[in-house]
Amino acid sequence: MDEYHSVKDMWDENKVRIVDIAEELGVSTATVSNVLHGKTKKISDATVKRVEQKLEERGYIPNMAATLLGRNNSRIIGVIVNNHEKYEGRTFEDPFISAAINYLSDEIEANHYDMMLKKAKNIMDIVTFSTMWNLDGMIIIGFCEDDYQNLRDHIRIPFVVYDGYMHEQSRISNVTIDDYDGGKQVGAYFKATGHQKVLCIADNCICMDLARYQGFTDGFGSETDFMQIPMEQEARKAFYEAHLEEIKEHTAVFAVSDYYAIDFMNTMLQHKIRIPEDISVVGFDGSTACLNCNPHLSSVNQNNQLRAHQAMELLQKMIANPQFYDSVCVPVQLEIRETSIQRKM
Repeated sequence: MDEYHSVKDMWDENKVRIVDIAEELGVSTATVSNVLHGKTKKISDATVKRVEQKLEERGYIPNMAATLLGRNNSRIIGVIVNNHEKYEGRTFEDPFISAAINYLSDEIEANHYDMMLKKAKNIMDIVTFSTMWNLDGMIIIGFCEDDYQNLRDHIRIPFVVYDGYMHEQSRISNVTIDDYDGGKQVGAYFKATGHQKVLCIADNCICMDLARYQGFTDGFGSETDFMQIPMEQEARKAFYEAHLEEIKEHTAVFAVSDYYAIDFMNTMLQHKIRIPEDISVVGFDGSTACLNCNPHLSSVNQNNQLRAHQAMELLQKMIANPQFYDSVCVPVQLEIRETSIQRKM
């Protein structure tokens, strides 16, 4: 009972006085009161964050949610990820998605915001979500160009597209990577290391995957083959088995993601096809999964930290100026590891 009452007392807001919070932080009682009531326009972001953290620590957190929602600025950034069928219910386990969330979380906190994470199958679900939580801004991953434009037409909250492909930039900020150059680096490497018949695998041939394939072909300097694979893992395994002889005609494979590259390697190894002795493999993303597989996967690395920084920088500018929008392209770099070797010329 004593332990129960001590915990209860700790979370009893009536036991915590504003003057105590102010003294602990070295600020005025007016500052603490203003933060409690959402009057933060004349208070620095850093001070607001310190007061909020202390209020949470001392037991005001049950009331802080209502306070946040009542403000002009909630200091919350939403990160919304397309819960696409290709992830088969494991969206946040995907190496690219988990890396993006990790670095975005760091960048959002470094700018004195809190992150709220959500999966969504329909981009228009974001309208209600963002309004309900009074989000200051959003970073959105994995939807299509038409989806983003539709959302832009129905929402005033600023958002940045992370890894989007835009034919036309219309009031939308986008942080992308040089997909074409990444593919080109892979194609040029396969050509320089003596491969003559190479294959690209992807679950589609549009947008960024098409750009990666086009770069791959141009970098190789001659004809390359393309194989569109199923999104579902079991269907993909059956597809590889059905096309095994065709696959074995190639000495090198470029997969448009690390996930597909590792999945391909696992299936090939089950059929006694050695990596890289029989087939060299290169992926795309540069995720930590590259070093967690055996052999270690060669991949086109993205600078996720820089990408997250650019996304937050664009979002801050949009929050300050609702008319602002821009697009940033982050460079990529091929890193060779154990899954790709030079062929005899």
